[in-house]
Amino acid sequence: MNNAAKDCRIDIWLWRARFFKTRSLAARMVSEGCVKLARGGVETLIDKPSRTVHCGDGLIVVVGARRATLKIEALGTRRGPAPEARALYSMAKGWTPTGAEFPWG
Repeated sequence: MNNAAKDCRIDIWLWRARFFKTRSLAARMVSEGCVKLARGGVETLIDKPSRTVHCGDGLIVVVGARRATLKIEALGTRRGPAPEARALYSMAKGWTPTGAEFPWG
Protein backbone atom coordinates (compact mmCIF):
# COMPACT_ATOMS: atom_id res chain seq x y z
CA MET A 1 0.00 0.00 0.00
CA ASN A 2 1.34 3.47 -0.78
CA ASN A 3 0.29 7.09 -0.33
CA ALA A 4 -1.66 6.83 -3.60
CA ALA A 5 -3.85 4.15 -2.02
CA LYS A 6 -7.39 5.29 -1.30
CA ASP A 7 -7.92 3.33 1.90
CA CYS A 8 -6.15 1.41 4.64
CA ARG A 9 -7.20 -1.05 7.34
CA ILE A 10 -7.76 0.73 10.65
CA ASP A 11 -5.48 -1.62 12.62
CA ILE A 12 -2.63 -1.05 10.18
CA TRP A 13 -3.14 2.72 10.22
CA LEU A 14 -3.19 2.91 14.04
CA TRP A 15 0.02 0.85 14.14
CA ARG A 16 1.74 2.99 11.48
CA ALA A 17 0.71 6.16 13.31
CA ARG A 18 2.24 4.70 16.49
CA PHE A 19 -0.89 4.75 18.60
CA PHE A 20 -0.14 1.12 19.51
CA LYS A 21 3.15 -0.82 19.61
CA THR A 22 1.84 -3.84 17.74
CA ARG A 23 -0.71 -4.38 15.03
CA SER A 24 -2.35 -7.14 17.11
CA LEU A 25 -2.81 -4.70 20.01
CA ALA A 26 -4.34 -2.16 17.62
CA ALA A 27 -6.69 -4.86 16.29
CA ARG A 28 -7.69 -5.85 19.83
CA MET A 29 -8.46 -2.24 20.81
CA VAL A 30 -10.59 -1.81 17.68
CA SER A 31 -12.46 -5.05 18.44
CA GLU A 32 -13.05 -3.89 22.02
CA GLY A 33 -14.75 -0.71 20.76
CA CYS A 34 -12.04 1.84 21.54
CA VAL A 35 -12.13 3.51 18.10
CA LYS A 36 -14.89 5.54 16.44
CA LEU A 37 -14.92 6.85 12.88
CA ALA A 38 -16.25 10.34 12.15
CA ARG A 39 -17.18 10.64 8.49
CA GLY A 40 -19.76 12.95 6.98
CA GLY A 41 -20.75 14.32 10.39
CA VAL A 42 -21.68 10.86 11.69
CA GLU A 43 -19.75 8.99 14.38
CA THR A 44 -19.66 5.21 13.92
CA LEU A 45 -18.08 2.62 16.16
CA ILE A 46 -15.47 0.65 14.23
CA ASP A 47 -16.17 -2.96 15.14
CA LYS A 48 -13.62 -4.86 13.05
CA PRO A 49 -9.89 -4.32 12.47
CA SER A 50 -10.45 -4.91 8.75
CA ARG A 51 -12.60 -1.77 8.36
CA THR A 52 -10.96 0.82 6.14
CA VAL A 53 -10.22 4.48 6.69
CA HIS A 54 -9.48 7.22 4.17
CA CYS A 55 -7.59 10.49 4.20
CA GLY A 56 -9.81 13.18 5.70
CA ASP A 57 -11.64 10.80 8.06
CA GLY A 58 -11.88 11.72 11.71
CA LEU A 59 -11.05 9.23 14.45
CA ILE A 60 -11.84 9.18 18.13
CA VAL A 61 -9.56 6.81 20.05
CA VAL A 62 -10.49 6.14 23.67
CA VAL A 63 -8.39 3.96 25.93
CA GLY A 64 -9.21 4.11 29.62
CA ALA A 65 -9.59 7.75 30.62
CA ARG A 66 -7.60 9.02 27.62
CA ARG A 67 -9.31 10.30 24.49
CA ALA A 68 -7.68 11.46 21.27
CA THR A 69 -9.66 13.18 18.52
CA LEU A 70 -7.79 13.41 15.25
CA LYS A 71 -8.02 13.72 11.49
CA ILE A 72 -6.25 11.32 9.13
CA GLU A 73 -3.94 13.32 6.88
CA ALA A 74 -2.11 10.44 5.14
CA LEU A 75 -2.21 6.65 5.11
CA GLY A 76 1.53 6.01 5.11
CA THR A 77 3.46 3.12 3.65
CA ARG A 78 5.30 1.78 6.70
CA ARG A 79 5.74 2.13 10.45
CA GLY A 80 8.46 4.73 10.40
CA PRO A 81 10.06 6.95 13.02
CA ALA A 82 7.92 9.18 15.24
CA PRO A 83 8.12 12.32 13.03
CA GLU A 84 6.94 10.28 10.03
CA ALA A 85 4.12 8.76 12.08
CA ARG A 86 3.08 12.19 13.41
CA ALA A 87 2.65 13.41 9.81
CA LEU A 88 -0.13 10.83 9.29
CA TYR A 89 -2.63 12.75 11.44
CA SER A 90 -3.52 16.11 12.95
CA MET A 91 -5.01 16.53 16.40
CA ALA A 92 -8.25 18.37 17.09
CA LYS A 93 -7.77 22.10 17.66
CA GLY A 94 -6.76 23.17 21.11
CA TRP A 95 -5.07 19.89 22.03
CA THR A 96 -1.36 19.29 21.74
CA PRO A 97 -0.14 15.74 22.36
CA THR A 98 2.91 14.90 24.44
CA GLY A 99 4.65 11.57 24.72
CA ALA A 100 2.67 10.88 27.92
CA GLU A 101 -0.64 11.21 26.09
CA PHE A 102 -0.24 7.94 24.19
CA PRO A 103 0.75 5.23 26.65
CA TRP A 104 -1.31 2.61 24.81
CA GLY A 105 0.91 -0.33 24.17
